[in-house]
Amino acid sequence: MTTTNLSLETLAQRAFAFFWQETNPQTGLTKDRAKNIGKADDYTVASVAATGYALAALPIAASRGWIKKAEAQKRALLTLHFLSSQLSHEHGFFYHFIDWRDGKRVWSCELSSIDSALLFLGALAAGRYFKGECAKLADALVARADWRWIQNGGKNLAPSMGWKPESGFLEARWSGYTEASYLYLLALGTPTHPLPQASWDALSFTENPAVPIFWAQMTPGYVNLKGQRDRQGRDWWALFQRSHEHHVAFCAKNAERFVTYREGIWGINACDQPPPVGYGAQSPREGEHDGTVAPTAAMAGVLFVPEQAKQALVALQKRFGAKITGRYGLSNALNADKNWFDQDVIGIDLGMALLAWENSKTGLLWKLVGEHPYLRRGLTAAGFKPEPRPREL
Repeated sequence: MTTTNLSLETLAQRAFAFFWQETNPQTGLTKDRAKNIGKADDYTVASVAATGYALAALPIAASRGWIKKAEAQKRALLTLHFLSSQLSHEHGFFYHFIDWRDGKRVWSCELSSIDSALLFLGALAAGRYFKGECAKLADALVARADWRWIQNGGKNLAPSMGWKPESGFLEARWSGYTEASYLYLLALGTPTHPLPQASWDALSFTENPAVPIFWAQMTPGYVNLKGQRDRQGRDWWALFQRSHEHHVAFCAKNAERFVTYREGIWGINACDQPPPVGYGAQSPREGEHDGTVAPTAAMAGVLFVPEQAKQALVALQKRFGAKITGRYGLSNALNADKNWFDQDVIGIDLGMALLAWENSKTGLLWKLVGEHPYLRRGLTAAGFKPEPRPREL
């Protein structure tokens, strides 16, 4: 078997290559997924979430010299212009899946509050980095979203997960601990139609770390909550930390039963699953996992468990080599117990991994987005304050 040993930086650079090469040069929309191994794909479906991560990836690449800053700025402007004036929206929110060639809705999908929020955060990152027209377009794009509307006209404290023109608002709501804390922090601070403070206070919190790991990885890509508690005294960063530690320990505990988890491999997530399932989510709980892991989950864990993240990435490459390694780094998922190795990568997962790696090095996205006035207002509305340091004796 051919083995590889790509460094974290090389994996990050290959993740950026996905966002650069799989973004339509006419619309700026980024594919939801792409073929990582073998011949190039003919996929045409973009996602607004992947497009958001593509915008956030541009400051990383420009600051590191992977591409020229002028080229990155040109791409950001192209994308922001299309989003602002040509992509169909409803009260400022966008459809989850769209054709990357013209932005038309596909698969009769929902207009998505969570995926629109990921797009908005990436837009703010690009705007703050490139300034000028990029900043004006990004700020206006985010300010346009009517968060009271997505609450069903303010009738519910929790935002709906989405809306369809055929049937109206989805019944499912962002009312408890999921990945959605970043949605709230953004929506609380937007200047035009923000969520009310009461929405954050009503958001339920759990101490249970046994959830898909992306729940603990999306918000830290943009906001550093370390050492802070909200108005109710909740420590979200500590929960993110416990989730990572639980995942590592759970996979180690189950390594005798599941081949995949051996040699320090972990990362139970929402990702591609072996046939016939397709895309789905698993959790580190008995009866809710089958040995499927997502390499990007381990890479994004570098913020919380850096040594275990590096160990998992080395072991993945040593054990599976060319079966999971391709043009955009490590494929989205694998299951050695079922002898299944994904050939695709998925944009949102690459985005989480890339942002976590950059923040672990420089905190760039925390500076660009977490310190944006919209996010600062959102953090204030949620009552976040640094924990008081114990007085020295």
